[in-house]
Amino acid sequence: MEVKATTRKLFDSHVHIYPDAIAEKARIALGKFYEFDVPGRGTYSGYMEECRNNNVSGFLLFSVATTAHQVTRINDYISSLVKDAVSLGYEAHGFAAMHQDFDDVEKELDRCKALGLSGIKIHPDIQGFDLLDKRMYRICEAARGRFIINFHMGDDRERYRFSEPRKLAKLLDSFPDLIVIASHLGGYRAWDEAAEYLYGRDNVWYDNSSALWAMSAQEARRITENCGVDRVMFGTDYPVMRIAPYLSMFDEEGFDEETSEKILYKNASRLFRIYNC
Repeated sequence: MEVKATTRKLFDSHVHIYPDAIAEKARIALGKFYEFDVPGRGTYSGYMEECRNNNVSGFLLFSVATTAHQVTRINDYISSLVKDAVSLGYEAHGFAAMHQDFDDVEKELDRCKALGLSGIKIHPDIQGFDLLDKRMYRICEAARGRFIINFHMGDDRERYRFSEPRKLAKLLDSFPDLIVIASHLGGYRAWDEAAEYLYGRDNVWYDNSSALWAMSAQEARRITENCGVDRVMFGTDYPVMRIAPYLSMFDEEGFDEETSEKILYKNASRLFRIYNC
C-alpha cells in the first residue's frame, strides 16, 4: 500500500547521519548489530530527500562515536550539516558525539558549543560501556547545565545490558539537573523497566524511535501516555526507519489532533526553546 506524504508540521528528533563514503558500511553494520534490515541510505542527501517528501520542518542530527579519535571529526561534520540545513530553512539541531575514552571532554564540549551543537549523543551498547561507568559520570559532569544528553536506552539481549533504564535512573540520581532524552520510549524492548524507573522524572524526555514497529498500536499508545504526551517526541531513528511508514505507524495509535501535534512537532520545539538550544 502506498503511503501518502504528510502535510502536517513535523520534527524528527532522532536522525543518524553518516558521511557518504562510509554510509553503506555503517548501515550494514547497524543492521547486523540489531539483526534487522535498515532501509534508509543513511546519508544527508538521502535524509533531505525524505524531508522534502514529508513536509518535515526540523530535525535533530547526530552520529555515534565508536572510537575516541572519531569524536572531533564527527562533531565538525554534524555541525556543517546543521548549518547547511538552517540555510535551507529547516529548524535543524545537532548533538555532539562523545566517547568514553576521549581525553578532554570539557574542552571538546566548549568547542561544540561554539560550533552550535546543543547536546550529546551516547549509545552505551554500541560504544561498549556501562551507564554507571565512572567515565559516564565524567561526561555528565561536563554536560550538566549546558547540554542535553540523548541516550540510546534498552536492549533485551543479555550481552547488551549497558543501557538499562534502572541504570539511567541511578545516574540521574547523581545528576538531578541533567536534562536527558531517553530514546525508544525509555528503553528498546525494556519498556516495563522504563516505566518502573524513568517515567515521571522531571528531567527526562522521550522519543518514540525504534519502538512503534516492535509493538501493537494499542501498546504504543499506552506506553506513550504513561511517558506523558507532553514529553514524547516523534523520531524515526533514520536510517532504521523511513519517515512515511513510521508516520503511518504513529497514526495507528489514534491520538487526537492536539496530542498528535505535540508529539510530531510541538514537544521538540518546546524542549529546544526551554533549554535555549
